[in-house]
Amino acid sequence: MTTELRRLRNYINGEFRDAADGRTIEVVNPATGEVYATSPLSGQADVDAAMDAAAAAFPAWRDTTPAERQRVLLKIADAFEERAEDLIAAESENTGKPLGLTRSEEIPPMVDQIRFFAGAARMLEGRSAGEYMEGMTSIVRREPVGVCAQVAPWNYPMMMAVWKFAPALAAGNTVVIKPSDTTPASTVLIAEIIGAIVPKGVFNVLCGDRDTGRAMVEHPIPAMASITGSVRAGMQVAESAAKDVKRVHLELGGKAPVVVFEDTDIPKAVEDIAVAGYFNAGQDCTAATRVLVHESIHDEFVAALAKAATDTKTGAPDDEDVLYGPLNNANQLKQVSGFIERLPAHAKVEAGGHQVGEKGYFYAPTVVSGLKQDDEIIQKEVFGPVITVQSFRDEAQALEWANGVEYALASSVWTKDHARAMRMSKNLDFGCVWINTHIPLVAEMPHGGFKKSGYGKDLSAYGFDDYTRVKHVMTSLDA
Repeated sequence: MTTELRRLRNYINGEFRDAADGRTIEVVNPATGEVYATSPLSGQADVDAAMDAAAAAFPAWRDTTPAERQRVLLKIADAFEERAEDLIAAESENTGKPLGLTRSEEIPPMVDQIRFFAGAARMLEGRSAGEYMEGMTSIVRREPVGVCAQVAPWNYPMMMAVWKFAPALAAGNTVVIKPSDTTPASTVLIAEIIGAIVPKGVFNVLCGDRDTGRAMVEHPIPAMASITGSVRAGMQVAESAAKDVKRVHLELGGKAPVVVFEDTDIPKAVEDIAVAGYFNAGQDCTAATRVLVHESIHDEFVAALAKAATDTKTGAPDDEDVLYGPLNNANQLKQVSGFIERLPAHAKVEAGGHQVGEKGYFYAPTVVSGLKQDDEIIQKEVFGPVITVQSFRDEAQALEWANGVEYALASSVWTKDHARAMRMSKNLDFGCVWINTHIPLVAEMPHGGFKKSGYGKDLSAYGFDDYTRVKHVMTSLDA
């Protein structure tokens, strides 16, 4: 007896549809390694239909008042709360995430972020009017950019969808969003929820692979392309968007340094860093994966971190004692395993370093010490439950090594010395610096990086501004 696979569908112009040519992709539950659904493999005809729908809906949505858009977003937030258990179930099947942690750590911030942007919708304003030339008054208008092509990642499919559609809709744009080909289920459910609230064509979902995303970015209709993904994917989006000068918003990889000085409260730091490094199986661009520890406490810190790793559990979504679930897919498991297999002889695996179980894509909490600055595992993003440790001698070396990677998204400093914390936060070349903590985010503060971590901000008024354009209007006082 075979179990019938769930059939996921695109959401275009207010209705669910299969791909125009009928092609599909199998969707795998990473906790079991088994196929549980199919989703459309959207082609050019599907992209055309979604973009046409979004373009047709844009004028009316653009012309709604900020108060009207706020009310819509507040309704969406309420609906997310009402359908929370459905969203949790879809996300867990998508990703293998623990049900309890998804309920406590993702639903509340998602709802809060939607409500934040509902408020931001009513702050769509320019600077004050004034006479900067005799006989002329100038005003500045902030306007939506138009249709937004958005590509979301597989590590936080629901939350990253919120980070994209909420500011875009709040500013008066219409949206075509593509989830990852490995995690489409929760975004399709989001389409069902939002589709019952917004006018048709305002919010559209296209399922598919990287070719689908490329077709979206290269399509002539979108005025803006936004992606959360790898550096390689971001570079490809930027290159494609440059052909017709689209606005681009890129949130790419990370390799967060965690700088631990000798005056740190070691037990507390180890506890917090282990959670920040292993949460979501380390599949987080801001994860605390690259620890730099002062040489005077290195051995004590490594021993404590290795024990914390050994005490950390990974397992099935319904296990209440686990911190994280599986890696997202077979390719990701292979990538993480490859970093450990290729470790240089001077490196030492202090804990973990292996797959867990025979079913699904689970990987043990891992600690690696004895590493040098130019080692592959220091320079490249692992995106798994692997924390590396380096020993530094002084503040200058810690800063040099912390900044000595091509990523620049997030970082943290652990010290009781306020002046040193301020010096480090000034000189760390990262879009976010946490002090004596790592990974908390709030809707009011911007999230985004420098260098190869991309440009543009998520969350906050800065993220909202990214989905607007500025227009100068000048009028003669003599007319």
